Amino acid sequence: MRITPVQTEIVRQQEWSESLSAVASLEADQEVQLAAQAGGRIEQLLVAQGDRVRRGQLLLVLDQTQLRAEVASLRAQMETRKLNFQRFQQLVRQGAASALQRDEFREAYIAAREALVAREADLAFKDLRAPIDGVVGDLAVKAGDVIQPGQVLTRLLRNERLEARIDVPAVAAARVRPGQSVLLLAGLGDRPLATGQVSSIDPAVSSASQVIAVRARVQPTGVAPLRSGQRSRARIALDGREALMVPFTAVSRLAGQSFVSVVGTLAELERTPGQVRLGPLRRLPPGTRFAIQTPVQLGPLQNNRYPVLRGLEPGAPVITSGGLNIRHGSPVKPESIR
Repeated sequence: MRITPVQTEIVRQQEWSESLSAVASLEADQEVQLAAQAGGRIEQLLVAQGDRVRRGQLLLVLDQTQLRAEVASLRAQMETRKLNFQRFQQLVRQGAASALQRDEFREAYIAAREALVAREADLAFKDLRAPIDGVVGDLAVKAGDVIQPGQVLTRLLRNERLEARIDVPAVAAARVRPGQSVLLLAGLGDRPLATGQVSSIDPAVSSASQVIAVRARVQPTGVAPLRSGQRSRARIALDGREALMVPFTAVSRLAGQSFVSVVGTLAELERTPGQVRLGPLRRLPPGTRFAIQTPVQLGPLQNNRYPVLRGLEPGAPVITSGGLNIRHGSPVKPESIR
Protein backbone atom coordinates (compact mmCIF):
# COMPACT_ATOMS: atom_id res chain seq x y z
CA MET A 1 0.00 0.00 0.00
CA ARG A 2 1.37 3.38 -1.02
CA ILE A 3 2.34 5.79 1.75
CA THR A 4 2.02 9.42 0.60
CA PRO A 5 4.54 12.05 1.78
CA VAL A 6 2.82 15.19 3.12
CA GLN A 7 3.70 18.47 4.80
CA THR A 8 2.00 19.31 8.05
CA GLU A 9 1.60 22.16 10.49
CA ILE A 10 0.88 22.08 14.21
CA VAL A 11 -2.34 23.89 15.13
CA ARG A 12 -1.60 26.69 17.61
CA GLN A 13 -3.36 29.61 19.25
CA GLN A 14 -2.80 32.84 17.32
CA GLU A 15 -4.13 36.38 17.47
CA TRP A 16 -7.31 36.65 15.41
CA SER A 17 -9.48 39.68 14.78
CA GLU A 18 -13.03 38.63 14.00
CA SER A 19 -14.86 40.73 11.44
CA LEU A 20 -18.49 41.70 10.92
CA SER A 21 -19.88 42.03 7.39
CA ALA A 22 -22.62 44.53 6.57
CA VAL A 23 -23.87 46.89 3.86
CA ALA A 24 -22.61 50.48 3.70
CA SER A 25 -23.91 53.59 1.95
CA LEU A 26 -21.58 56.48 1.26
CA GLU A 27 -22.61 60.00 2.13
CA ALA A 28 -20.78 63.22 1.34
CA ASP A 29 -19.48 65.00 4.42
CA GLN A 30 -21.00 68.21 3.04
CA GLU A 31 -24.19 68.00 1.02
CA VAL A 32 -26.73 70.82 0.70
CA GLN A 33 -30.20 70.77 -0.83
CA LEU A 34 -30.54 74.07 -2.71
CA ALA A 35 -33.88 75.86 -2.75
CA ALA A 36 -34.80 79.45 -3.53
CA GLN A 37 -36.33 81.38 -0.63
CA ALA A 38 -38.45 83.36 -3.06
CA GLY A 39 -40.57 82.27 -6.01
CA GLY A 40 -40.65 83.53 -9.58
CA ARG A 41 -39.42 82.89 -13.10
CA ILE A 42 -35.78 81.86 -13.59
CA GLU A 43 -34.17 84.64 -15.61
CA GLN A 44 -30.61 83.27 -15.62
CA LEU A 45 -29.34 79.79 -14.82
CA LEU A 46 -25.58 80.13 -14.53
CA VAL A 47 -24.51 76.54 -13.76
CA ALA A 48 -24.99 73.03 -15.15
CA GLN A 49 -24.91 69.56 -13.65
CA GLY A 50 -21.37 68.57 -12.69
CA ASP A 51 -20.03 72.13 -12.45
CA ARG A 52 -17.65 72.77 -9.56
CA VAL A 53 -18.59 75.98 -7.73
CA ARG A 54 -17.14 78.07 -4.93
CA ARG A 55 -18.91 79.32 -1.84
CA GLY A 56 -20.76 82.57 -2.60
CA GLN A 57 -20.82 81.98 -6.38
CA LEU A 58 -24.00 83.16 -8.12
CA LEU A 59 -25.99 80.15 -9.36
CA LEU A 60 -29.25 81.62 -10.67
CA VAL A 61 -31.19 84.86 -10.89
CA LEU A 62 -34.97 85.13 -10.73
CA ASP A 63 -36.99 87.71 -12.64
CA GLN A 64 -37.28 90.73 -10.31
CA THR A 65 -39.63 92.95 -12.33
CA GLN A 66 -42.84 92.11 -10.48
CA LEU A 67 -41.19 92.04 -7.09
CA ARG A 68 -39.53 95.43 -7.63
CA ALA A 69 -42.96 96.86 -8.52
CA GLU A 70 -44.42 95.40 -5.31
CA VAL A 71 -41.57 96.89 -3.28
CA ALA A 72 -42.14 100.31 -4.87
CA SER A 73 -45.87 100.11 -4.11
CA LEU A 74 -45.24 99.10 -0.50
CA ARG A 75 -42.72 101.91 -0.06
CA ALA A 76 -45.23 104.46 -1.33
CA GLN A 77 -47.90 103.03 0.97
CA MET A 78 -45.53 103.24 3.93
CA GLU A 79 -44.64 106.86 3.18
CA THR A 80 -48.34 107.79 2.96
CA ARG A 81 -49.12 106.15 6.30
CA LYS A 82 -46.04 107.74 7.85
CA LEU A 83 -47.26 111.21 6.77
CA ASN A 84 -50.76 110.47 8.14
CA PHE A 85 -49.28 109.39 11.44
CA GLN A 86 -47.08 112.50 11.68
CA ARG A 87 -50.05 114.74 10.79
CA PHE A 88 -52.26 113.28 13.51
CA GLN A 89 -49.38 113.41 15.96
CA GLN A 90 -49.26 117.20 15.38
CA LEU A 91 -53.05 117.51 15.64
CA VAL A 92 -53.02 115.73 18.99
CA ARG A 93 -50.50 118.27 20.30
CA GLN A 94 -52.87 121.06 19.16
CA GLY A 95 -55.87 119.35 20.74
CA ALA A 96 -57.58 118.93 17.34
CA ALA A 97 -57.48 115.08 17.33
CA SER A 98 -57.67 112.28 19.86
CA ALA A 99 -54.77 110.09 20.98
CA LEU A 100 -56.77 107.03 19.89
CA GLN A 101 -56.86 108.27 16.27
CA ARG A 102 -53.12 108.97 16.39
CA ASP A 103 -52.39 105.45 17.70
CA GLU A 104 -54.44 103.88 14.91
CA PHE A 105 -52.41 105.75 12.27
CA ARG A 106 -49.21 104.82 14.07
CA GLU A 107 -50.09 101.10 13.94
CA ALA A 108 -50.94 101.35 10.26
CA TYR A 109 -47.59 103.03 9.58
CA ILE A 110 -45.66 100.31 11.50
CA ALA A 111 -47.51 97.52 9.65
CA ALA A 112 -46.68 99.10 6.27
CA ARG A 113 -43.04 99.52 7.26
CA GLU A 114 -42.70 95.85 8.31
CA ALA A 115 -44.38 94.67 5.10
CA LEU A 116 -41.85 96.69 3.09
CA VAL A 117 -38.91 95.24 5.04
CA ALA A 118 -40.16 91.70 4.45
CA ARG A 119 -40.65 92.24 0.72
CA GLU A 120 -37.23 93.88 0.40
CA ALA A 121 -35.76 90.74 2.02
CA ASP A 122 -37.50 88.66 -0.64
CA LEU A 123 -35.86 90.86 -3.25
CA ALA A 124 -32.46 89.98 -1.82
CA PHE A 125 -33.32 86.28 -2.08
CA LYS A 126 -33.84 86.53 -5.84
CA ASP A 127 -30.12 85.77 -6.26
CA LEU A 128 -29.30 82.19 -5.28
CA ARG A 129 -25.66 81.70 -4.29
CA ALA A 130 -23.67 78.61 -3.34
CA PRO A 131 -23.50 78.18 0.45
CA ILE A 132 -20.49 75.82 0.22
CA ASP A 133 -17.77 74.73 -2.18
CA GLY A 134 -18.95 71.71 -4.11
CA VAL A 135 -20.21 70.08 -7.29
CA VAL A 136 -23.67 70.75 -8.73
CA GLY A 137 -25.90 67.69 -8.80
CA ASP A 138 -28.89 66.96 -11.03
CA LEU A 139 -30.75 70.18 -11.91
CA ALA A 140 -34.51 69.89 -11.67
CA VAL A 141 -35.14 73.23 -13.47
CA LYS A 142 -34.08 75.24 -16.51
CA ALA A 143 -34.08 78.90 -17.50
CA GLY A 144 -37.63 80.19 -17.93
CA ASP A 145 -39.20 77.84 -15.38
CA VAL A 146 -41.39 79.32 -12.66
CA ILE A 147 -40.47 78.07 -9.20
CA GLN A 148 -42.15 78.29 -5.81
CA PRO A 149 -40.51 79.46 -2.56
CA GLY A 150 -38.72 76.53 -0.92
CA GLN A 151 -38.73 74.36 -4.06
CA VAL A 152 -35.60 72.17 -4.20
CA LEU A 153 -33.67 72.94 -7.38
CA THR A 154 -30.51 70.85 -7.05
CA ARG A 155 -27.90 69.87 -4.50
CA LEU A 156 -24.27 70.71 -3.86
CA LEU A 157 -21.97 68.03 -2.54
CA ARG A 158 -18.31 67.30 -1.93
CA ASN A 159 -17.12 63.76 -2.66
CA GLU A 160 -13.62 64.51 -1.37
CA ARG A 161 -14.67 63.74 2.21
CA LEU A 162 -17.02 60.79 2.58
CA GLU A 163 -18.72 59.09 5.47
CA ALA A 164 -19.99 55.52 5.38
CA ARG A 165 -23.35 54.67 6.95
CA ILE A 166 -23.16 50.98 7.86
CA ASP A 167 -26.31 49.03 8.73
CA VAL A 168 -25.30 46.62 11.49
CA PRO A 169 -27.77 43.97 12.73
CA ALA A 170 -29.03 44.83 16.19
CA VAL A 171 -27.89 41.45 17.55
CA ALA A 172 -24.28 42.44 16.81
CA ALA A 173 -24.53 46.01 18.15
CA ALA A 174 -22.81 45.23 21.45
CA ARG A 175 -19.65 44.15 19.63
CA VAL A 176 -19.19 47.37 17.67
CA ARG A 177 -17.52 50.41 19.21
CA PRO A 178 -15.81 53.64 18.04
CA GLY A 179 -12.26 53.26 16.79
CA GLN A 180 -12.66 49.84 15.18
CA SER A 181 -11.26 49.53 11.66
CA VAL A 182 -13.61 49.56 8.68
CA LEU A 183 -12.92 48.25 5.19
CA LEU A 184 -15.20 48.92 2.21
CA LEU A 185 -15.03 46.25 -0.47
CA ALA A 186 -15.82 46.30 -4.21
CA GLY A 187 -18.36 43.96 -5.73
CA LEU A 188 -18.19 40.31 -4.70
CA GLY A 189 -14.41 40.28 -4.27
CA ASP A 190 -12.07 41.49 -1.56
CA ARG A 191 -10.68 44.50 -3.46
CA PRO A 192 -10.59 47.38 -0.93
CA LEU A 193 -12.32 50.61 -1.98
CA ALA A 194 -11.77 52.61 1.20
CA THR A 195 -10.52 52.29 4.75
CA GLY A 196 -11.54 54.08 7.91
CA GLN A 197 -12.65 53.83 11.53
CA VAL A 198 -15.98 53.72 13.31
CA SER A 199 -16.72 57.28 14.43
CA SER A 200 -20.20 57.00 15.98
CA ILE A 201 -22.97 54.52 16.73
CA ASP A 202 -26.69 55.33 16.76
CA PRO A 203 -28.08 54.54 20.23
CA ALA A 204 -31.44 53.49 18.77
CA VAL A 205 -32.41 50.45 16.71
CA SER A 206 -34.56 50.88 13.61
CA SER A 207 -37.88 49.22 14.46
CA ALA A 208 -38.56 48.40 10.81
CA SER A 209 -35.22 46.82 9.80
CA GLN A 210 -33.75 45.94 13.24
CA VAL A 211 -30.38 47.49 12.41
CA ILE A 212 -28.31 50.23 13.99
CA ALA A 213 -26.65 52.98 11.98
CA VAL A 214 -22.88 52.93 12.43
CA ARG A 215 -20.93 55.80 10.87
CA ALA A 216 -17.31 55.79 9.81
CA ARG A 217 -15.13 58.39 8.11
CA VAL A 218 -13.37 56.70 5.23
CA GLN A 219 -10.49 57.43 2.87
CA PRO A 220 -10.59 56.05 -0.71
CA THR A 221 -7.77 53.68 -1.64
CA GLY A 222 -7.65 55.05 -5.20
CA VAL A 223 -8.83 51.78 -6.76
CA ALA A 224 -12.00 53.48 -8.05
CA PRO A 225 -13.67 56.88 -7.57
CA LEU A 226 -16.24 56.97 -4.79
CA ARG A 227 -19.46 58.98 -4.86
CA SER A 228 -22.14 59.97 -2.41
CA GLY A 229 -25.00 57.47 -2.47
CA GLN A 230 -22.79 54.57 -3.57
CA ARG A 231 -23.36 51.26 -1.79
CA SER A 232 -20.75 48.64 -1.03
CA ARG A 233 -19.95 45.77 1.31
CA ALA A 234 -18.36 46.76 4.60
CA ARG A 235 -16.21 44.76 6.98
CA ILE A 236 -15.78 45.94 10.57
CA ALA A 237 -12.81 44.48 12.46
CA LEU A 238 -14.04 43.55 15.94
CA ASP A 239 -11.85 43.19 19.01
CA GLY A 240 -9.01 40.68 18.59
CA ARG A 241 -8.77 37.41 20.51
CA GLU A 242 -6.77 34.18 20.58
CA ALA A 243 -7.96 31.34 18.33
CA LEU A 244 -6.67 28.16 16.75
CA MET A 245 -5.64 28.96 13.18
CA VAL A 246 -5.17 26.69 10.16
CA PRO A 247 -3.84 27.69 6.70
CA PHE A 248 -6.43 27.76 3.90
CA THR A 249 -4.43 25.03 2.09
CA ALA A 250 -5.36 22.61 4.88
CA VAL A 251 -9.10 23.03 4.34
CA SER A 252 -11.31 21.04 1.99
CA ARG A 253 -15.07 21.21 1.55
CA LEU A 254 -17.63 18.53 0.84
CA ALA A 255 -21.38 19.13 0.61
CA GLY A 256 -21.02 22.47 2.40
CA GLN A 257 -19.00 21.05 5.31
CA SER A 258 -15.39 22.06 5.96
CA PHE A 259 -12.78 19.43 6.77
CA VAL A 260 -9.09 19.28 7.66
CA SER A 261 -6.96 16.13 7.56
CA VAL A 262 -5.15 15.45 10.83
CA VAL A 263 -2.17 13.10 10.99
CA GLY A 264 -3.00 10.37 13.51
CA THR A 265 -2.24 6.85 14.65
CA LEU A 266 -4.07 3.67 13.75
CA ALA A 267 -5.71 3.68 17.18
CA GLU A 268 -7.05 7.21 16.56
CA LEU A 269 -8.33 6.18 13.12
CA GLU A 270 -10.11 3.16 14.61
CA ARG A 271 -12.17 5.53 16.78
CA THR A 272 -13.66 7.15 13.65
CA PRO A 273 -13.18 4.61 10.83
CA GLY A 274 -16.07 5.71 8.63
CA GLN A 275 -16.00 3.60 5.43
CA VAL A 276 -12.30 2.71 5.77
CA ARG A 277 -11.34 -0.99 5.61
CA LEU A 278 -9.10 -1.35 8.64
CA GLY A 279 -7.83 -4.87 7.91
CA PRO A 280 -5.19 -3.94 5.31
CA LEU A 281 -4.12 -0.94 7.39
CA ARG A 282 -3.44 -3.11 10.45
CA ARG A 283 -0.85 -5.04 8.45
CA LEU A 284 1.26 -1.92 7.80
CA PRO A 285 4.45 -1.37 9.84
CA PRO A 286 3.93 -0.19 13.41
CA GLY A 287 4.14 3.57 13.77
CA THR A 288 2.50 4.22 10.37
CA ARG A 289 0.52 7.48 10.36
CA PHE A 290 -2.85 8.04 8.71
CA ALA A 291 -4.90 10.99 7.43
CA ILE A 292 -7.97 11.43 9.61
CA GLN A 293 -10.56 13.65 7.95
CA THR A 294 -11.97 15.88 10.67
CA PRO A 295 -15.05 18.13 10.31
CA VAL A 296 -14.46 21.69 11.58
CA GLN A 297 -16.36 24.91 11.97
CA LEU A 298 -14.35 27.89 10.68
CA GLY A 299 -14.50 31.65 10.92
CA PRO A 300 -13.88 34.04 7.99
CA LEU A 301 -10.58 33.85 6.12
CA GLN A 302 -7.96 36.37 7.25
CA ASN A 303 -4.43 36.58 5.87
CA ASN A 304 -4.80 33.15 4.22
CA ARG A 305 -5.77 31.51 7.51
CA TYR A 306 -9.03 30.34 9.02
CA PRO A 307 -9.86 30.51 12.73
CA VAL A 308 -11.13 27.16 14.00
CA LEU A 309 -14.27 27.70 16.02
CA ARG A 310 -14.95 24.00 16.67
CA GLY A 311 -13.46 20.59 15.76
CA LEU A 312 -9.72 20.74 16.61
CA GLU A 313 -7.56 20.74 19.70
CA PRO A 314 -4.26 22.65 20.12
CA GLY A 315 -1.23 20.68 18.96
CA ALA A 316 -3.02 18.69 16.25
CA PRO A 317 -0.81 18.19 13.13
CA VAL A 318 -2.86 19.07 10.04
CA ILE A 319 -1.88 18.27 6.47
CA THR A 320 -1.16 21.48 4.54
CA SER A 321 0.18 20.20 1.22
CA GLY A 322 0.75 16.98 -0.67
CA GLY A 323 -2.66 15.72 0.34
CA LEU A 324 -4.69 16.60 -2.76
CA ASN A 325 -5.66 12.97 -3.44
CA ILE A 326 -5.59 11.81 0.17
CA ARG A 327 -8.75 10.31 1.58
CA HIS A 328 -9.83 9.49 5.10
CA GLY A 329 -7.60 6.67 6.32
CA SER A 330 -4.85 7.11 3.70
CA PRO A 331 -1.37 6.18 5.02
CA VAL A 332 0.86 9.26 5.06
CA LYS A 333 4.44 10.14 5.90
CA PRO A 334 4.92 13.65 7.34
CA GLU A 335 7.97 15.17 5.65
CA SER A 336 8.07 18.44 7.59
CA ILE A 337 6.25 19.78 10.61
CA ARG A 338 6.03 23.51 11.34
